[in-house]
Amino acid sequence: MDDTKASSSKDFIRTIIDEDIRTNKWGGKVVTRFPPEPNAYLHIGHAKSICLNYGISQEYNGVFHLRFDDTNPCKEEEEFVESMIEDIRWLGADWGDNLFYASDYYDQLYEWAIKLIKDGKAYVCDLTSDQISEYRGKWNEPGKESPYRNRSVEENLDLFERMKNGEFDEGSHVLRAKIDMAASNMNMRDPVMYRILKVSHHRTGDKWCIYPTYDFTHGQSDSIEKITHSLCTLEFEDHRPLYDWYIEQLGIHHTQQIEFARLNITYMVLSKRKLVQVVENNYVSGWDDPRMPTITGLRRRGYTPESIRDFCSRIGMAKSDNTVEIELLEHCLREDLNKRANRVMSVLKPLKVVIENYPDGKTEELDAINNPEDESAGTRKVPFSKVLYIEQDDFMEDPPKKFFRLAPGREVRLRYAYFIKCVDVVKDEQTGEIIELRCTYDPETRGGNAPDGRKVKTTMHWVSAEHAIEADVRLYDRLFTNANPLDVDEGENWLDNINPDSLTVLESCRIEPSLKNAKPQDRFQFERLGYFCVDKDSTSDKLVFNRTVTLRDEWAKIQKSRKK
Repeated sequence: MDDTKASSSKDFIRTIIDEDIRTNKWGGKVVTRFPPEPNAYLHIGHAKSICLNYGISQEYNGVFHLRFDDTNPCKEEEEFVESMIEDIRWLGADWGDNLFYASDYYDQLYEWAIKLIKDGKAYVCDLTSDQISEYRGKWNEPGKESPYRNRSVEENLDLFERMKNGEFDEGSHVLRAKIDMAASNMNMRDPVMYRILKVSHHRTGDKWCIYPTYDFTHGQSDSIEKITHSLCTLEFEDHRPLYDWYIEQLGIHHTQQIEFARLNITYMVLSKRKLVQVVENNYVSGWDDPRMPTITGLRRRGYTPESIRDFCSRIGMAKSDNTVEIELLEHCLREDLNKRANRVMSVLKPLKVVIENYPDGKTEELDAINNPEDESAGTRKVPFSKVLYIEQDDFMEDPPKKFFRLAPGREVRLRYAYFIKCVDVVKDEQTGEIIELRCTYDPETRGGNAPDGRKVKTTMHWVSAEHAIEADVRLYDRLFTNANPLDVDEGENWLDNINPDSLTVLESCRIEPSLKNAKPQDRFQFERLGYFCVDKDSTSDKLVFNRTVTLRDEWAKIQKSRKK
């Protein structure tokens, strides 16, 4: 993972790490980690954390861990683990042999729970979950102690072992830390450490019927792995005192936690809980739907790992929440695809063109540039024949003043080919729809230039009807119509902001034959139309393309307007 842009400037996190190295706080070591919960798919907000944690480990010649905090067997699946590993590798992170699971530490966590019980710092509570919430009180008033808070150490040890042995029903007992029911921080009001869940775990099977909570597991897992800098988003700031309390009571390695602002992007929802609703309500086809902000969805749409890393580098690290415009993300993508995507010609809404004075049966092979940004990409041959397809939108029978494309009696240039002039229009007798254009060509203009120096105002893309291949094209737009989809008035549903036109499917498009053997994830610029990616739904009989992003760069316009 190349993160040179991020390393060229110092944010507040890197400033802290520089000072830690200067003072030899961790013996000069830097060990970071990315600790996802395997209960959903990763999204671009997680990409920010991955790029940060892995990038810092690279910059400081440190070590990077990937750890799955798998503490809830009710929601976790191996499918999510596998997808996360694939996504993180695709982004460019490499953890080597440092792949861990919180479930690897269950035995140790259990022993630490026993220690806290023996030290009088934990107790078994029989209150229901609703009662625990009620007893906890409100943020502006103290809670009240559980009637089971002062059980003896011996009784707590006995009950906790019986919990482990499966003698009690789910919800009948929990193990809680004994801290302070009057604490201003709600997380410190005797939080639950263990609960009974008679559910098989995706890694430990049926070994356990009690499982540690995330808050009891997370900090100790960092400690076991000797993480030096625990980099996490701001929602964990209120949890830090609890993590510190556990570490201090146990007397173990104390990782330094540093919080940064989570990523928010306009026209996107970056909440796993909310995204589950989008998927389960069938607003999209699944977690990898190209409209989703998931890494797998972005990859399927045609995003490159380089563009996402560049985006994460540009937005930097902040201490307070902010929102980034989606136009910047799309700008990073265009910049990257402009350098790497070959140009091809494709017609999405075909209109037949017959060149009347072109010889019947003749085919020419014309030279076309693959990528003007990359000379090493070379050229390719595109066939030209008597019958072509152009875009329906590139012709108007009665054009307005500023329409410079093809019209009756008007001459235009065909990309890499000839000047053509429209001499007749053929319509469907019943509907009046234009179904064919009759044109002539100037054989002296091969390559797109006229020897007599005459000029035309438009160059249009096209494909040879005889040689083109059919394809389906999916035009994706933003999933939400509101820049802040969750900003709704009382009584309104944020899901009402779903864009009903976020997907348009065009069938029987025509693509130049050089793409016949294109494979899923191959990316191209369809000239004048945008950047497109071959979808996994493609078959040997039919290619399917996803529009990755349009050519129009709104970010450049935004930046220009701000400078005025």
